[in-house]
Formats: sequence, C-alpha cells, structure tokens
Amino acid sequence: MSEPASISSGIAKRYAAAVFEIAQENKSLAKLESGLDDLSAAIAESADLRTLITSPLISREEQGKAIAGVADKMGLQPVLKNALGLMAGKRRLFVLPQLIDQLRAMIAEDKGEVTAEVVTAKALTKTQSDKLAKTLAERVGKTVKINATVDDALVGGLVVKVGSKMIDTSIRSKLASLQNAMKEVG
Repeated sequence: MSEPASISSGIAKRYAAAVFEIAQENKSLAKLESGLDDLSAAIAESADLRTLITSPLISREEQGKAIAGVADKMGLQPVLKNALGLMAGKRRLFVLPQLIDQLRAMIAEDKGEVTAEVVTAKALTKTQSDKLAKTLAERVGKTVKINATVDDALVGGLVVKVGSKMIDTSIRSKLASLQNAMKEVG
C-alpha cells in the first residue's frame, strides 16, 4: 500500500471509530447507516460535492459551511454532521469515501453481516441473488449482503469475493487456465 493511501486509511479509521462509538452509545446505528447510504449516493452523483471534499483550493471555512449545508439538507445524524464539520476544519474531508467504507464495515460487523462482492456475466435475478446469499451465509456463518456487478468479459459464471476469500468459476478464468496448460505442454 502506498504511503498516502495508508495515511488516508489511518485517518478514516480514527474518525470512523469515534463516529461509530458515539452512534452505538446513542443506539442510532440504523440511522447512521441510512445517512451513510445517502451521503455515498450524493458523492457518486455530484461532481460539485466531490470537488468540495477533494479540492485544496476551497478554504476550511468554505468547506465547513458547504458540508454543514449538505448535512442539514440530507438530514444526517448530528454525530455524522459534527464529524464532517471537524474534518472540514482540519482539512480531512478528502478521506470521506474511506470513512464511509470504514463505517459501513463496522456497522456490518456489529450486525453480524458480511458483504460479498459478486461479478457475473449477466445480471442476477432476485431469486438467484437470494439463493447465492443463502448458500454463502451457510459457508461463512454470517448474514451475507450481495453487492453484484456485471462484467461481460467473464463470458459466463461468476466471481465471488467474501473477505479475503475468492471463488472464480468464470469461463474466462477456465479458458485462461486451459491456455496456460496448453503452453506448458507445447
């Protein structure tokens, strides 16, 4: 991991731990999770918001006022709003995406959930997704939340990542292993 990424990750972990602890004490983790989903969607959709959190040209005061306005408009929890204000004051808003990821992971751990990253050649139906979640839950012993994406290059099959484990049953990987075997023989 590069040094700047490591520093960003460390900053995000410290803020996330503080926000999580306060939300847990207030028994408001569900509201926090909802606010994180809204904030994540806003960052993904708004180029202006992404510029606000990453631009060094925007002053601390401007960042603070703007992020407070965004938090008020979205109805974010006071603990999250206060954390965002503190981050703006210390010029740490650039770690907001990592903060969201850290908080989601902490909330999932608290709920006994794990997220499975699933890449398929074609979109999964609701039935297929539910069946896969049930099968994975039996394997890992926790509730599994599916985060599915589509990649046409897989040709068929799927790639599943749960934590540090990966299962690749895609036709692309099978073709690649056959190609390697053919190179070894000839």
